[in-house]
Amino acid sequence: MAEWLPKAQKPVVIAGPCSAESEAQIMQVAEYFVESEKVQLIRAGVWKPRTRPNSFEGMGVKALPWLAKAQEQFGVKFTIEVAKAEHVQAALDAGIEYLWIGARTTVNPFSVQEIADALQGKDIPVFVKNPINPDLQLWIGAMERLIKAGIHKIAAVHRGFNTYNDPIYRNSPQWEIPIELKTKFPNLDIIVDPSHIGGKRDLLHQISQKALDLGFDGLMIETHPNPDVALSDPKQQIFLDQFNQFLDGLEIKQKHFEDQVTLDQLAQLRKMIDEIDHHLIENLKKRLDIVQQIGEYKADHGVTVFQVERWTEIMRDRTEYAALHNLDAQLVKGIWKEIHQASIQLQTLIANNHLTEKK
Repeated sequence: MAEWLPKAQKPVVIAGPCSAESEAQIMQVAEYFVESEKVQLIRAGVWKPRTRPNSFEGMGVKALPWLAKAQEQFGVKFTIEVAKAEHVQAALDAGIEYLWIGARTTVNPFSVQEIADALQGKDIPVFVKNPINPDLQLWIGAMERLIKAGIHKIAAVHRGFNTYNDPIYRNSPQWEIPIELKTKFPNLDIIVDPSHIGGKRDLLHQISQKALDLGFDGLMIETHPNPDVALSDPKQQIFLDQFNQFLDGLEIKQKHFEDQVTLDQLAQLRKMIDEIDHHLIENLKKRLDIVQQIGEYKADHGVTVFQVERWTEIMRDRTEYAALHNLDAQLVKGIWKEIHQASIQLQTLIANNHLTEKK
């Protein structure tokens, strides 16, 4: 991705106000980022899809000349959200070369297709935010629609997933989903949006650091000259004059080891893990073989597959045994739930086959 950004550096940093509110605000933000030299793209919401009516929904096309003026005067580049075909055309006409598709749009394939059709033949960069619900296939599908339209400069943006009454986050990070996306598409750049995940200014640093620790490719962070008077999402925006300090407080880590001694040590440790994992698989196979025998006994004697007392006993015993070895109880519960589900499926199949044979 770095080659199609204004400045080639990693991690990628995209920052700016939640909403473009005035020409003076946009010029102030652009001037600050030019002087800091730490931001590749400036974000600014022009059209704001809000959850409820009568909320501030952005300045619309009125804001586009402000962005164009800032781009010309300061040599910066802006990225804005588009939600329908006329947004795309207005943005392109104003000289905006970077677009993003928001979570409320990604969730609707019809809307994504409308944007893809409007971009047909225009290979400009597009950032695709995850859908508001935790649906990886929907996220992938949105990017596939753009690729089919001839868009190849694509990056994903992880902004978390809506949950009901999360006590910590505005949008639950559910890191396993972007990690799975990266696993499926190793060459796809994924930018993390701590502002929308956290929803609160004091959470942004820890979320940003975790994103970097996990090896994601950059950050999209909301900043504002005075967030307390912002027209949208004031609590999740960093004060503009504190932004450099915020970035300086993050530790950027290497993705790979470089010295040979460490690489050799790492190779030995990974070999040990491989051997342990193979033993785990062998023991899992032995366990399922015994589960199969039990399933045959149950089928022969007309006993139900699921027995709640035995399952309760297993969970109690395994979590207690895990505690003796300083293992996290939730980890053990999660593993044994998967094993139990596989056991239930195997014994159900045996029971069904037994009934078929009797007929």
